[in-house]
Amino acid sequence: MAKIKKAAAKPKTAAKKTAAKKPAVKKTTAKKPAVKKPAAKKPAAKAAVKKPAVKTAAAKKPAAAKTAAVKKPAAAKTAVKKPAAKAVVKKPAAKPAGTAAAEVKYRNLFDAFAQGKLPFAQGYIVSSFFSETSAYSIYEVVSYAGVKEIFPSETGLQFITGGKKLYILVEHDTYDKKFIEPVSRAQGESIPKRFSEIETIIAKNQTRIMIAKEPDETFGSFTILKPQGQNFAVVFYPLPEVYASLSSFFEDSLNRQRKVPHSDAKKAAQQIAAIVEKFMGFKGEFA
Repeated sequence: MAKIKKAAAKPKTAAKKTAAKKPAVKKTTAKKPAVKKPAAKKPAAKAAVKKPAVKTAAAKKPAAAKTAAVKKPAAAKTAVKKPAAKAVVKKPAAKPAGTAAAEVKYRNLFDAFAQGKLPFAQGYIVSSFFSETSAYSIYEVVSYAGVKEIFPSETGLQFITGGKKLYILVEHDTYDKKFIEPVSRAQGESIPKRFSEIETIIAKNQTRIMIAKEPDETFGSFTILKPQGQNFAVVFYPLPEVYASLSSFFEDSLNRQRKVPHSDAKKAAQQIAAIVEKFMGFKGEFA
């Protein structure tokens, strides 16, 4: 029986020994402070607070933004140049000539009257009288201003106003009465001027273009006859380029209709326009 007890006593000692080993497990738990040391290394992570350096890079952005923003004013200045484009809108100056009558440089006189587009304030009328049998021709340039009334008739239009009239005579090379003063020639071939009162241009083909040095005055009224055949009567509007328009018109007519060489037609046309501008130009109401 005692043996049985001894055997029972041994397990107790073994149990105690195992229980004594548990403290060793506690020692391992004591090692946890060593684990806390790597946690202490986190201060090194604070060195990562070097991110302020990144902030400096971010801080540079404001500088870039400022410069970019400052440059925008320069772009705004270029936009301010657009007012210069508005200066081009000075085309309103062209609007005064934007009336139906002033959209063209000249019109057929009788068409302009019928359509109510005849300028009453002032204008220039050019009429032609071409011979049906030769190149002999007469041109008349009439300036007028301040028209009171216009009376249509079977033969033409009567203007109740004063004016000035310039005569131009074109004489072909085979004309057989060259020696007769223009004022003394037959009806349909004469102009109220003597050789001393005209300037003559002799073209290369011997055509003679005779231009009155000064216009004649017309008092009270004058009449423009209805053109017949190839003749014409046109009215020029008082636009800024009216004298250039007159010169171009005469150059074309003398060259194409009267067969005057181009260089001579141009010379004569410029001289006609210069005389019209000098003696028949409008100053104030009328000159």
